[in-house]
Amino acid sequence: MNKFYNPVKVCQGYGAVKNLSEVIKELDIQRGNILFLIWNECIIENKDIKAVIAENSNIEFKTIIFTKSNPDTEDLFRLYMETKNEDFSLVVAIGGGSVMDMGKSLCCLYGNTINSEEELRQGIKGNAFVKPGCKWVGVPTTAGTGSEVTCWATVWNNIENSKLSLESKYNYAYAALADPQFASTMPVSLAVSSALDAAAHATEAYWAKTSNFISKTYSLRAISLIMNNIMDLFDEDRQEAAHNYMSRGSVFAGLAFSNTKTTACHSLSYPLTLKYHIPHGTAVSMLIEPVMKVNLEIVDGKEDLLSAYGVKSIDELGSKIKSILQYAGIPDRLHLWGAEREEIAELAVSCRTKGRIDNNPVDLSEETIVNILNSIF
Repeated sequence: MNKFYNPVKVCQGYGAVKNLSEVIKELDIQRGNILFLIWNECIIENKDIKAVIAENSNIEFKTIIFTKSNPDTEDLFRLYMETKNEDFSLVVAIGGGSVMDMGKSLCCLYGNTINSEEELRQGIKGNAFVKPGCKWVGVPTTAGTGSEVTCWATVWNNIENSKLSLESKYNYAYAALADPQFASTMPVSLAVSSALDAAAHATEAYWAKTSNFISKTYSLRAISLIMNNIMDLFDEDRQEAAHNYMSRGSVFAGLAFSNTKTTACHSLSYPLTLKYHIPHGTAVSMLIEPVMKVNLEIVDGKEDLLSAYGVKSIDELGSKIKSILQYAGIPDRLHLWGAEREEIAELAVSCRTKGRIDNNPVDLSEETIVNILNSIF
């Protein structure tokens, strides 16, 4: 039985953020407060954002700048304490995955009384925050996370060196405004890393135990858009169109894994980001080839998957991803990020993230995980 659900209103393309005024009208927000959670103050100077604010002069817009990557429970608790009494009607998260994770998390926390970071941490672990106190809108400034069309948020638990997921089926964004104008200001290396993260999302949605024919259709389209156009990010004459293709690919990938979640690539990547500070998109992209070698023999439609990548074999795919990372100046091996060979066995123990590793089509033993990590050392 194939089932698919995603209620997010999607507007994609240059100028998509102009639709924010329409969203405010649809939600019948005539007075009160709206939170802009943004990654950089330049967002407020954007002409389209300024126009939205001017068109809604009856509403008070509060702006908070949040710049931290891989935010943890301390960051989320601080934001909650800073904003819990503002009675927001809407949260507009404008940034990368970290900003959107914080924005959607805040919506789930509003209306709850949380007295400490430890109480917050235990509440996330116990799925205590499932009824959002207000709606949110996602405006991605990168093209990779797909967070604008999913209902879960990553929050890192640095006390226990683990990843937490704040998840609620009621916390999909009201709207996703995927406007490539914001992503076009990224450094090329970040644009590449983000795009490969989206490709990983799509790949894992294709082979996940929870995959379905709609997710697979979105997955193949996402991978094809990204891989056929990613090198144009390096060409000034083609960059504008390339960013639009990356944006579309990211949305398709987000829709795909919004119904499947991710699998082993993401599960194995989390400790790499925590221990060696490897950017998430880079860490997960390094794992696509070796995990695919384990999975693909039992995956239906493997020829279609490889074709979407524009390759004929897994080895060719591995070489393609490595060449893209190298061309962008991104280290593509663990030892280049400071890893030591003797750390691999211990690292493998922390690679089994519940809800991700058990969603992989092949059960990975600790020995297999060690072999995968050694293959990218």
